[in-house]
Amino acid sequence: MHDFKERFPFAADSLVFAAGAAMPLAFAPFGFWPLAILLPVILLWGWDGATSRRAALRGGLFGLGMFGFGIYWIYISLHDYGNAPAPFAALATFAVVAVMALYPAVAGWLLGRWGPPPGPHRWLLFVPALWTLLDWVRSWLFTGFPWLAPGYSQIDSPLGQLAPYLGVFGIGWTVMLSAGLLWTALNRNGWRSRLGWLGLLAALWFGAWGLGQTNWVEAAGSPLRVAVVQGNIGQDVKWEPGILDETLERYVQLSLPEHGHRDVIVWPETAIPAFYQDVLPFLDALGEKARQDKVDYVTGIPTGSWETSIFHNSVISVGRSLAFYNKRRLLPFGEYLPLRWFFLFFRNWVTIPMADFLPGGPVQPLLRAGDQPVGVSICFEAVFGSDIRLDLPEATWLINVSNDAWFKDSTAPHQHLQIARMRSLESGRYMARATNTGISAIIDDRGRVVAHGTQFRAEVVRGEVRPLRGLTPYVRFGDLPTVILVIGLLALSLFFARPYSKIMT
Repeated sequence: MHDFKERFPFAADSLVFAAGAAMPLAFAPFGFWPLAILLPVILLWGWDGATSRRAALRGGLFGLGMFGFGIYWIYISLHDYGNAPAPFAALATFAVVAVMALYPAVAGWLLGRWGPPPGPHRWLLFVPALWTLLDWVRSWLFTGFPWLAPGYSQIDSPLGQLAPYLGVFGIGWTVMLSAGLLWTALNRNGWRSRLGWLGLLAALWFGAWGLGQTNWVEAAGSPLRVAVVQGNIGQDVKWEPGILDETLERYVQLSLPEHGHRDVIVWPETAIPAFYQDVLPFLDALGEKARQDKVDYVTGIPTGSWETSIFHNSVISVGRSLAFYNKRRLLPFGEYLPLRWFFLFFRNWVTIPMADFLPGGPVQPLLRAGDQPVGVSICFEAVFGSDIRLDLPEATWLINVSNDAWFKDSTAPHQHLQIARMRSLESGRYMARATNTGISAIIDDRGRVVAHGTQFRAEVVRGEVRPLRGLTPYVRFGDLPTVILVIGLLALSLFFARPYSKIMT
C-alpha cells in the first residue's frame, strides 16, 4: 500500500476525498455509525509516511468531502429562501465548507511537521488528541460551528454512553482513538499482536457501554403531559403579513383539543411571525384560556420594536406564568451580520428576514412550564452543549424550538434532531423539541426519541416528559476534562514518543 501511494499519489488523494465524502453516512438520517471509525482509517493510511504538505492536502480533501456532502444544505437556505443568486449561494456555501476543511488540513500539517515518529504513539496519542482539540476549537472560534463533530454519529453506539461523562467531544476522541487502534492493528505483524490491539479496542467499547449503566439523575416531580405542535407553515409565505391570521388560527386549532389533556403545549421557533407587542390581544386571549384550562404555552416569537431598533429572537411562556427568553447564541448571516463593515454587500444578495437580532444575556431567569423550571434553546443553540448546561441543574427538563423549514427535505433536520438527542444524553434531561416543518420530537434523558412527528405535516406530537434533577459529570465540568485530557496526551506523545515506541513494539 505504501508503494501504491508513492506510485499513484493522485489516486490516493482521491481515495481520501471519497472517504471524507462518505462520512456523512455515519450521521443522521443514515445512521451507519461504524463508518465514523472505519473511514478515518483511510485518512490515517493517507497520512502515513506523507510529507507535511501532502498530509495537509489529504486532510483538507477529507474535510472537503465530509463537509461538502454534509452541510450542502446551506445552499438551500441561501438560494431558495434567502433569494441569493445561484452562483453567490454556491460560492458562499463553498466558502463555509472550505473553512471547515481547514481544520483537518491543519491537523495533517501539524502531524507531518511536529508529529511523533511512526508507531502506536502517533496514531493513539497524537492524532486522536489533535483532532479532538481542533474540533473543540471549531466549536467556538469565529462564533463556532461544531456541526458534524464525530461524536454525534455515535449517539446510538456504545461510545455514545460516554456523553454524560465527557460530552460530544470526548466521544469524538474515542472515535478517533478507535480508528487509531484499528489502524495500528492492521499494521502489526503476527496475528497475536493484531488480536492484542483489537482486544484493546473491544475493551474501550465495553468500558464505554459499562459506564452508560450508571444513572446520574432522579425524579423531580410527576411526569408532565406535553403536546408539541408542528404547524408546517411554508417558509416562502411564513413572514407575509396576509398569512398571519391563518398561521395563528392553525396553531390554535391544533392546540385547543389538547386543553384538559396536557400540562404544556410547545410551539416552534417564531411560530408567531409578528412582534410580541403587535399581537398582544391574541396573546392575552390565549393566556386567559390557558389559565382557565390549567395549561402552559411555550412559543417562539420575535420581540423588540422598530422604534428602539432592538430585536430579539425569543421564546415566551403564556398561561399560568408570563416570562421571556432571548436567544443567546445567534446564527451568523441568518440572524445577524458579522463584520458588517466588510459584508455590507451581503444585503444586496440575500434578503433573509429578521437578520438584525441582538443576543440575549448569558444569564437569564428560567421559564417555568408545567410548574417546573425549564431550560430553553432556540435552533442553532442546540449545537452548543456548553451553553445548554448553563441552565442546569436548576432546569428539570429542556425545550428546543427550531424552524428547519430553511433546509427543505435535506439531511439538516435529521442532523439537528441527532444533535438535540446528544444534549439530552449529556445533561440527563428530557427534551421537547418543536419545529415548524419537522422533525418535532420528545426525547428522554438517555437521548432516545420516544415520540416524533412526520416532516411537512401539520400535526401534534404527544408524550410525557419526566422532570429530573441531578448533575451528570459533563454538566458539572463541561468540556474542560476533555480539553485537559487531549492537551496532556499531545504533550505525552511529543515528550515521550521514543520511549513509548520501544515499549509498545
